Amino acid sequence: MHIENGFCDIGVLKYLCLPKIGQMNYFSYHTHTTFCDGKNTTEEFVERAIDLGLSAVGFSSHAPLVQNEPWSMPLQSLKEYAAEVEGLKQKYRSKIQIYLSLEIDYIPEVTKSFKELKKEAGLDYTIGSVHLVKAKSDSEYWFLDGPDTNYIHGIEVLFDGDVQKAVTAYYNQVIEMIETQKPDIVGHVDKVKMNNKGRFFSENEKWYIDLLDETIKVIKNSGTIVEVNTRGIYKKKCDSFFPGLYFLRECKKYAVPVTISTDAHHVDELVSGFDLAVSLLKDIGFESVRVFVNGGWFDQTL
Repeated sequence: MHIENGFCDIGVLKYLCLPKIGQMNYFSYHTHTTFCDGKNTTEEFVERAIDLGLSAVGFSSHAPLVQNEPWSMPLQSLKEYAAEVEGLKQKYRSKIQIYLSLEIDYIPEVTKSFKELKKEAGLDYTIGSVHLVKAKSDSEYWFLDGPDTNYIHGIEVLFDGDVQKAVTAYYNQVIEMIETQKPDIVGHVDKVKMNNKGRFFSENEKWYIDLLDETIKVIKNSGTIVEVNTRGIYKKKCDSFFPGLYFLRECKKYAVPVTISTDAHHVDELVSGFDLAVSLLKDIGFESVRVFVNGGWFDQTL
């Protein structure tokens, strides 16, 4: 492998060279397989991760939900999922670290507790996210992802056209998740901006900045890790990472720990945007990211 100006040439691609953990460079703790809305099997992910030289791959399928969602794992598949990942840990233990996780959605008074899910499935760590914002009742949710029509419908119908009310409900739900569920990682913390595209609110408005500041304060007090999620960038759904520059600068200011996530749904996405995230974090002044090794979180120098 040729290294020039801090970059490694791998075929026609160039990936930023990070200090190695063990004998490998990259890691991926947020991945989705065919157990939920991913496009590849767990073993296909492991094999590609080894080919790319990752130090670790963690599987984080969308946890089962009370209501049936096409992107989440069916409840009846949870035991099979856990057993399959545990089997791969043993099969590939000499080549790569493999971890079992779930990306767990939080809906107040609806979803199962993270602690309960972690124990039930034997998870190594948890990623907490909000995709469905509770609206007028336990059966009405603002879905932040998917078709643009879902996003618009949520604002216009579920929150009576009041975008500030809708966005505030999102961040309040994220904050409640962090305070009550205590996830190891908070997933794509400002994803509410993705389908906004500058149409309904500005990220520079004071009320929005105030919500970010409140969320950062809660994260700081909780010890939760913020993921720098690259998926919005490489899928061209957003012009910034989740979270954006302001949030990351405040994380640095208040010594909030971060990690890097590509949120891969396909093996070709395992390191997509990873190098850009490293560069941005360095520019902001971060000197390390959190990595998971043998049951604990440690600082890895950038």
